[in-house]
Amino acid sequence: MKCVIQRVSRASVTVDQSTVGQIDRGLLVLFGVEKDDDARQLDYHVGKLLKLRIFPDEQGKMNRSVQDIQGGILVVSQFTLAGDCRKGNRPGFDNAKAPQEAEQLYLQLVEKLRETSDLIIETGVFGADMQVSLINDGPVTFILEN
Repeated sequence: MKCVIQRVSRASVTVDQSTVGQIDRGLLVLFGVEKDDDARQLDYHVGKLLKLRIFPDEQGKMNRSVQDIQGGILVVSQFTLAGDCRKGNRPGFDNAKAPQEAEQLYLQLVEKLRETSDLIIETGVFGADMQVSLINDGPVTFILEN
């Protein structure tokens, strides 16, 4: 599993010109699933997403989590995170998990985030052609994988 985590002032995702998910201050999480990934990894990702201290405290130091600031989380499925760009000029996706299995892990991640926090958790639409808009605060971006 790979997550690109972006600290945002706001973010939204649209499908067919209709907004399907949006948050104000919080995290935009682009979530990709690879062949060897399974549900055992979800708790690690949920814990990191909720507890990672990447928001500033009163002194401007990254010392607060999304929970500490009562921010939102927008989770967007990102198939292309499984892309391999090492050979040639066209990414290969042999390492991507089958869509049905990847969707189940995506939905389980979202469910666990909702069950373990009282934050606003928004989503995109798995497998859809989505347009993601964001204001990256900082900019602050991290890659999380296990």
